[in-house]
This record gives sequence, C-alpha cells and structure tokens, in this order.
Amino acid sequence: MKIIVLSDTHMPKKGTILPERFVRELNQTDLIIHAGDWQTLEVYEQLKSYAPVKGVSGNVDEEEVRKRFPEKEILEVNGKRIGIVHGHGEKKTTEKRVVEAFEGEQLDLIIFGHSHLPLLRFVKKTMLFNPGSLMDKRRLPSYSFGKLTIEEEIHVEHIFFS
Repeated sequence: MKIIVLSDTHMPKKGTILPERFVRELNQTDLIIHAGDWQTLEVYEQLKSYAPVKGVSGNVDEEEVRKRFPEKEILEVNGKRIGIVHGHGEKKTTEKRVVEAFEGEQLDLIIFGHSHLPLLRFVKKTMLFNPGSLMDKRRLPSYSFGKLTIEEEIHVEHIFFS
C-alpha cells in the first residue's frame, strides 16, 4: 500500500494548483492522507481524482471542511493502526498535543501537521510523522510532503522540493 501524506495546504490562500512534484507522486498512490489546514474543500476536490482521500480538519479550515472531516481519526491499513490529527491547541508543544490526543490507543503511527515542520521520530513505540507543508514552507528551504509504504513494516520518507 502506497500512501501520500500532506498537511497545511492553505488553499487557495497559498496557491490554487497542486505542485507538479507532488502530482507526480499522486499518480502512483493508493491512498492520500491530509493532516488538516486544507482551508477550503478545493484541495479535496483536486485530490480525490487521484485516489481515496482520508483526513482531518485543522484550525484554519472553513465550516464545510470541518463538516466533511473530523478533528481526529484512526485508520487501519494492512494491519497497522494510524492516528491522524492536526495538532493545534493551546499550551504544550504540537508533539505533546498529538500524543495526548490518542492517549490510551495502541497506534503504530501518528500523522499530524500544524507546525509546518517536517518531523519523523518515535515516542515510545509510536512513530510520529509531520509531512511539513506542501504550500507554505515559511522559513524552511523547501516545501515537503510524505510518502508511506505499508507492507509488513511501515516505511516513511519526506519528499523535499523547491
């Protein structure tokens, strides 16, 4: 199973067209996961023509996005449990908030966004993955998204592009 992971697209504020580098990967994916801050449903409309789309709402999303996507979700893919949450909130770090959002759940992977900072690390036995931002790199040198392959193991990588 090949999965493309993105977050913080902020469309159409940060752009109206998905980047070419990203679209090349979409043509080879089985599932797309968006970790919130779509802003409008425009990006969902573009993504769903490539593969099924799962995702969560974020703190800047319009009401139509919040109605379509929950604040958090758990998926099971090839026997692996994946939590998805945007990560916004008050106090604590984004990482601490996403771990607490799934307290008591046995997860293999938590996908989140909000900070726009690409991240891959473990908290105990759970992998945390932030794909960074596809459309708003802020002060970082590159835009980014993620690519997951789930077979017997989970393989995760960031794709960085300018």
